[in-house]
Amino acid sequence: MADTIVDAVSRALDEAPGRNFRETVDLAVNLRDLDLNDPSKRVDESIVLPSGTGQDTQIVVFATGETALQAEDVADEVLGPDELEDLGDDTDAAKDLADETDFFVAEAALMQDIGRYLGTVLGPRGKMPTPLQPDDDVVETVNRMMNTVQLRSRDRRTFHTRVGADDMDPDSIAENIDVIIRRLEATLEKGPLNIDSVFVKTTMGPSVEVPA
Repeated sequence: MADTIVDAVSRALDEAPGRNFRETVDLAVNLRDLDLNDPSKRVDESIVLPSGTGQDTQIVVFATGETALQAEDVADEVLGPDELEDLGDDTDAAKDLADETDFFVAEAALMQDIGRYLGTVLGPRGKMPTPLQPDDDVVETVNRMMNTVQLRSRDRRTFHTRVGADDMDPDSIAENIDVIIRRLEATLEKGPLNIDSVFVKTTMGPSVEVPA
């Protein structure tokens, strides 16, 4: 990991005015030379941050039986087929749930019903559930997703993602940023050439450029 990333994070933390609440540290990525009108060229990646997000991540699980019981220990909410059907009849409640939740996980057997009842709400928000196969450990899956962020550019040249909190040490935040930049360089059409600039900032603080 480059020292320049650590330096940029340290500056962003040092230059941020003091607040009486815990601030998120965010990364802004500016892309170039990509036709983002073509959905296949857009960024849409889930990344597990090695140092964690430093924030609470809201996760809802759709499950039944033993899987639902296990999920209750780790998920913020566990919903069964009846609740799923109720959400399908209440668009406002479905939208509220989608906006409040970072990630959804669902037993694979429920995915068809989720598509029918909630597809029009979750799909456009990029929040369709991660399918849980019969052999998957729901506790392990939820715990992993608590440290996951979503990189999603849609059709915009600039997009943002969470990389930590202002009470994390700069090295940990820099490690998260390094993982994100490496993933982008590996997946973008022209690699590093498609990244115009990268900035890091706290919620209310000034932006500091992360050198290439």
